[in-house]
Amino acid sequence: MKKDIQELQSIASQVRRDIVRMVTLANSGHPGGSLSSADILTALFFHVGDLTPEGWTRDGKGKDQFILSAGHLTPVYYSVLARAGYFPVSELATFRKMGSRLQGHPSIRKGLPGVTQASGSLGQGVSVAAGLALAKKADGDPHKVYVLCGDGESEEGQIWEGAAFAAHHKLANLVGITDWNGQQIDGTVDSVSGGGDLEAKWKAFGWNTVVADGHDMTAIIDAFARADKASAGNGKPTMILFKTDMGHGVDFMAGTCKWHGKAPSAEQCQAAMTQLEETLGDF
Repeated sequence: MKKDIQELQSIASQVRRDIVRMVTLANSGHPGGSLSSADILTALFFHVGDLTPEGWTRDGKGKDQFILSAGHLTPVYYSVLARAGYFPVSELATFRKMGSRLQGHPSIRKGLPGVTQASGSLGQGVSVAAGLALAKKADGDPHKVYVLCGDGESEEGQIWEGAAFAAHHKLANLVGITDWNGQQIDGTVDSVSGGGDLEAKWKAFGWNTVVADGHDMTAIIDAFARADKASAGNGKPTMILFKTDMGHGVDFMAGTCKWHGKAPSAEQCQAAMTQLEETLGDF
């Protein structure tokens, strides 16, 4: 059942708590981009997509599929999957532990429910998602494939190879998502290699584009609806560019690359918890 706006906001707050606590307990991980994409993935899994644990299989037949191209963002991915019922919430405490199914990047080796494809080498997710979308098109499966990328990741050439392939094959069932927070590991995206106008780039590669606020639940849901309408009208894949704030929700993490891949101390974790409402119960 689709969650309403208030419910989605409550889930997103808990997801942010999970992210910070997971990375703190592991003393390792990537909180910044996970926090900035928390609202987007919460909306996707709990309102927009046909993404439920019931009947989930890696082949994705008869359901929507999701690929995490920015594979280091596992804290948000695992939290959303657990809160959606793919595996026990208590398992979040094993994040990045030896032998855990919750590896630092998504792994299929131990069959973690919800994870369709291993990822971590940036730039590959659009190609994977395009292949899945092409298979669905060939099978007459009306479901969609969603893929989450980062704006720093979009410096990778393979992103654009996948983009060209998807446009050529008219994969209207493919919806790309970019967490457009302007930050990456070494600084701002513009200072590292000049990200430029991502909307113009995706349009030039033959995609529909939608730009929206990635922290406003109503705007997020509307953006997915606009993407559906655009793809249905012209047979093109669509990229939704969500403007976000890295580290969103925690004041000392927000708007900086410093928390791209840095774990908080116990004291910093506690400070973050005072800013994030516990709505579903901590793991």
